[in-house]
Amino acid sequence: MNSRVPGYGEEGKFSGYLKPMVFSIYEGQEPNQFIFQFKSRPPAVNFRLTGDIDGIFKIEPDGFLYYTKALDRETRAVHHLQVASLDAQGVTVEGPVSITIEVKDINDNRPVFLKSKYEVSVRQNSRPGKPFLYVNATDLDDPATPNGQLVYQILIQLPQVNKVMYFQINNKTGAISLTPEGSQELDPVKNPSYNLLISVMDMEGQSENSFSDTTSVDILVKENIWKTPEPVKIEENSTEPHPIKITQVRWNEPGAQYSLVQLEKLPRFPFSIDHEGDIYVTQPLDREEKDSYVFNAVAKDEHGNRLASPLKISVEVIDINDNPPTCTSLKTVFEVQENEKIGSSIGTFIAHDMDKENTASSLLRYTIVDQIPKSPKDGLFLVQTYTGVFQLAQQSLKKQDAPQYNITVEVSDKDFKTLCLVQINVIDINDQIPIFEKSNYGNLTLAEDTVVGSTILTIQATDNDEPFTGSSKILYRIIEGDIEGQLEIDTDPLTNAGYVKIKKPLDFETIPIFNIMVKAENPEPLVSTSKYNSSSLATFKLMVTDVNEPPIFSQQVFQAKIQENATIGTKLGNVTAKDPEGLGIRYSLRNDWRGWLRIDPVTGEIFSVAKLDRETENVYRVQVVASEIGGSSLQSMANFHLTLTDVNDNAPRLVKEYIGLFICHPLHALGSFVLEATDADQQSFRGPQFGFSLGSDSLQKDWDISKINGTHFRLSTRHTNFEERVYEVSMRINDGGKPLMERQISLPITFCKCVDGSCFRPADHQSGMPTVGMAVGIILTTLLVIGIILAVVFIRLKNKDKVTEIAQPSEVRALNK
Repeated sequence: MNSRVPGYGEEGKFSGYLKPMVFSIYEGQEPNQFIFQFKSRPPAVNFRLTGDIDGIFKIEPDGFLYYTKALDRETRAVHHLQVASLDAQGVTVEGPVSITIEVKDINDNRPVFLKSKYEVSVRQNSRPGKPFLYVNATDLDDPATPNGQLVYQILIQLPQVNKVMYFQINNKTGAISLTPEGSQELDPVKNPSYNLLISVMDMEGQSENSFSDTTSVDILVKENIWKTPEPVKIEENSTEPHPIKITQVRWNEPGAQYSLVQLEKLPRFPFSIDHEGDIYVTQPLDREEKDSYVFNAVAKDEHGNRLASPLKISVEVIDINDNPPTCTSLKTVFEVQENEKIGSSIGTFIAHDMDKENTASSLLRYTIVDQIPKSPKDGLFLVQTYTGVFQLAQQSLKKQDAPQYNITVEVSDKDFKTLCLVQINVIDINDQIPIFEKSNYGNLTLAEDTVVGSTILTIQATDNDEPFTGSSKILYRIIEGDIEGQLEIDTDPLTNAGYVKIKKPLDFETIPIFNIMVKAENPEPLVSTSKYNSSSLATFKLMVTDVNEPPIFSQQVFQAKIQENATIGTKLGNVTAKDPEGLGIRYSLRNDWRGWLRIDPVTGEIFSVAKLDRETENVYRVQVVASEIGGSSLQSMANFHLTLTDVNDNAPRLVKEYIGLFICHPLHALGSFVLEATDADQQSFRGPQFGFSLGSDSLQKDWDISKINGTHFRLSTRHTNFEERVYEVSMRINDGGKPLMERQISLPITFCKCVDGSCFRPADHQSGMPTVGMAVGIILTTLLVIGIILAVVFIRLKNKDKVTEIAQPSEVRALNK
């Protein structure tokens, strides 16, 4: 491996035996500079230098290697030399070895622009940041060093409007483009050309010793050709071969990709655009289908990015007369009274034309071409030519001459004609008034609880005008005696009978007697020669009888609100009810299942009779019963809702019972538990956070308690030196409320041996639960007792006289164990 040796003027060793070496030497240094001294081994007495010497490098017999001329990196960047040692006869003793001389660059060349002047054009509104010109400079210095790294800069922009730069240059690539301001504000009318003075500097422009060069750029501003074209007009139903070019769009530069974008969802889109920006209509248009189209033309670059804002293309479809007039219906029906005067308007006949409105193609003319029947004469009617208004032309009509006329109307535009039918019905005039069959329908008696909607009376009037017309139809109207509108009258459309019905509940206590007057009228107005009179009036009297009704509460839900710590006996609210018959009322409560309330049976005032608790019931709902005193003792019921507002009356507690807490023994690290507290009170009364502390100072040497957040805390050990047993850890939790509420709790925490992360057995057995040793002892003792009993029985069988003497001591010993 070659070893690199620093050149002249650098620190390092400057002599040594032959071996491949690399030297780095800056170009341009003074000649006759020492590089290295090679040592020889006997019998060598001289050295030979070969390779890319170029008359620059030499070596002395004593091994001194040096150069005689200044080095130039741009002429040769690397010299490859070989050095060999020779004996006195010139025979190679050692070598040759490779010696590499790297010529290091210095900044001895200035950058030079390829052109002293550039000329270019740019369109207004071109995309900012897209280059429209590259300026280039070269530098013979090493491009891998700052010496050959160039930086471009715009020195001057002429003219400069309001100190705003319209052009920018990429300082690395020399790419010139528009700034956002230039894209918006360049205008060939205001300034048709600009001049830029561009500089280039080597050394990345960071040194005061940098070399530089300048060039001039003349920029001609051209008008933006990406413009919205004029609206296009296309005649409908064209018979020319399609597609037909209708307009065009052009981007400022070649190579744009064009497309059309619909602005509304259409069943068909009859337009296209080619790669040149020419827009075509691809098929004939129908104005009656759609009279105009608006869509966008879009230009994109080769990457699919929009080059500019879309252009709106507007197409208007020009109408031709391709639609005949149409009748609005198979038959249009008008009515005319038999006494109408000559010239009276009967109605307006309207036809339609789908061609464009207010044009010659849709201007319609109306003409009557036939009248059936022609009695008493033809030409009884006329129609206004352009408005379609029908009028009586010669005389008033009589129904006995003809009850109906059928008219044929010709409707025409400038090219088409259509026949439509009009039917004119001659109707009877309303010259007869309705007449009641009797003027007084007597007296009616109804209980006040008669069901709403019940029919209570049928009345009848007749009219001699033409049946089933507006002249003979009868409407009944109560004109006196029903101020509250508690009655209504429906008319039978076939018989003109009137049915008097209950519309609103009757009330004996309010109105016991109604004196009703009814008027019979026609929906059609009477002719001027006829007037309504007493024959169209009828009366009857309605008497309402009393019915015992239950009390009525002033409202169905009574509400009250009070703090939950209200003293017993506090008045909470009151309810009110009235009896329609004026009887006395007694109040009582129902469903007061917590026994919190009492109601005054006379006044309806409600009081508390027990301690209230919001945490048990925040809205307490009971029913209030109002009973008549006397009469039928009818009852009615309402609801009483008592809302309890919170006070801070609950101490905090843990959210659950933490049982079975254990820590594996022996401890290898500090242990801890995360616990959570809660409070039955609302947060606004207990404060936003709980406070946590140990129950006594003595616990602080073993335990530590720290808050995690407002509701959680961590209980941790302070050391690892705990015994294998149960520890009772007491602590206090307060709610921070007003008044402050606090609770002291105690947690049993077991230190035990663990198997697979679970407690194997309690370190200190609980009361009533034997340890493993105790269990084994109990089993052995039981077996021993059984064995002793069997032995005693056996001995008794052998020797009955000595049973007691032998057995007693054994039993005592077994029991003692």
